Amino acid sequence: MSRTHLFFKVELEHEPGEDPERLGEEICRRIERVYGVRFAELSSITKVDK
Repeated sequence: MSRTHLFFKVELEHEPGEDPERLGEEICRRIERVYGVRFAELSSITKVDK
């Protein structure tokens, strides 16, 4: 069986009090559950100032 790494960039809007790292971890959990992937990880967070 072949294994392939996919890299995604996700732009997320959130409330000032929400923790973007926690949101990213939740996205990883959902990817693992919905798509049955072996592993999903949040590798970095970059804050964008408007």
